[in-house]
Amino acid sequence: MSEPVSGPSDTSATAARRAVVVGAGLAGLLAAAALRDHAEVTVVERDALPEEPGPRKGVPQARHAHLLWSGGALAMEDLLPGITDAWLAAGARRIPLPTGLVSLSAQGWLRRWPEMEFMIACSRDLLESVVRAHLLAGPRVTLLDRTETLGLAGDASRVTGLRVRSAEGEERVLAADLVVDAAGRGSRGSAWLDALGVAPAPMEEVDSGLVYATRIFRAPSGTEEYPVVNVQPNGAEPVPGRSATLVPIEGGRWLVTVSGTRGGQPTALTEEFEPFARAVRHPVVGELIARAEPLTDVVVTRSTINRRRFFEKVSGWPDGFVAIGDSVATYNPIYGHGMSVAAQSALALRDRIAAHGLTAPGLARRVQKAVAVPVTLAWELATGVDIRYPEAIGKRPNALRRLFGRYVERLIRTSLGRPLVFKAYLGVVTLTEPIGALVRPEVVLAVLRGPVKPPLPEPPLTEHERETVLGAPPR
Repeated sequence: MSEPVSGPSDTSATAARRAVVVGAGLAGLLAAAALRDHAEVTVVERDALPEEPGPRKGVPQARHAHLLWSGGALAMEDLLPGITDAWLAAGARRIPLPTGLVSLSAQGWLRRWPEMEFMIACSRDLLESVVRAHLLAGPRVTLLDRTETLGLAGDASRVTGLRVRSAEGEERVLAADLVVDAAGRGSRGSAWLDALGVAPAPMEEVDSGLVYATRIFRAPSGTEEYPVVNVQPNGAEPVPGRSATLVPIEGGRWLVTVSGTRGGQPTALTEEFEPFARAVRHPVVGELIARAEPLTDVVVTRSTINRRRFFEKVSGWPDGFVAIGDSVATYNPIYGHGMSVAAQSALALRDRIAAHGLTAPGLARRVQKAVAVPVTLAWELATGVDIRYPEAIGKRPNALRRLFGRYVERLIRTSLGRPLVFKAYLGVVTLTEPIGALVRPEVVLAVLRGPVKPPLPEPPLTEHERETVLGAPPR
């Protein structure tokens, strides 16, 4: 990634420039990191933020499994140098992929090839807390929590600030050269723009009816280096899509999330959690937690719809306003792309400001178009599968997309026995490579030839991994 430089419209009096970010979740914190070299930044957050890693009302999905793929982790490291070491020091793990992954894909078990990509494994609470502390330890960023956003100041051609109300009831306008909406799933950005007379953005939704449920367990002794274990659904089968994922997190714990689409959804009943994990396409996750000690009850979330607002298509987009993260698009969380897309969107924000200047005419529109690039990749990956489940609601794929879908199915099947193809596939899944990596000549040729190794008949756990958990005496 290129280093940030002063844009052509910036001056030595950068302190005179002001930016306001709505939301202190990951997208908002990363947007602030992108802006701080170009302006004094104020982050406005409705919730009271905890001093230590912990849940908060505005991010209910934080209790479930979160996967920070290498594409997102590298973008965050670019924005906040040293953040990876800070996560690891706080208890997170860097897991090599696919070496540290035991996963049943739609087409079969993945082989644990030598490292090609990686992921950061920890709770969402720890991930966000470390980012917040790292950001606020530096200059030029101020955080206002317990502050409600009321709307935008300005008009349809230019946003000039943010109207807010403090916990004490004081209302005021925070003047800004740029306002960034990173308020997440609950964003009211569209309503704010509508109040200024801005044309509405086209919107698409794909709803598979997914529900996901999570429980945390104490990890058995000797599992400090345990892999991530995941059983994915097969969208080609005319049955509800069910999954189970086990992620080792800080504090010697396992975070286990199960999910199911309409007709196959999990419940909050503790006695049904393990049986559900056993009833997915392979029972390995259920078997692993059978002897583990539960530390929490089951938490259920139903807000999992894929929703995208095509802000980049709005004619007459106002200067001074940008939306990123879940304010633009939300995805089925099973694919783990939300955080990585937010990070890459923040990078796009930083790079466009560096190239054009914070107050350049048309900057906001350029940023919105750049943000659409990582958003589109994650959107295609999520909705291309979700629309296939029974009773899914949304726009059906056209003939070209169906053809590409069949190619990707063959590609994944081939990747199980060809490391060259798997590397391309994993690069796209982790958002380190564009989707075009799947159709490079050498990859297409390998896909046409098919796999060179037979499918694995069972989960590729090592003997030690099996004995440590499955071989332990029942509790």
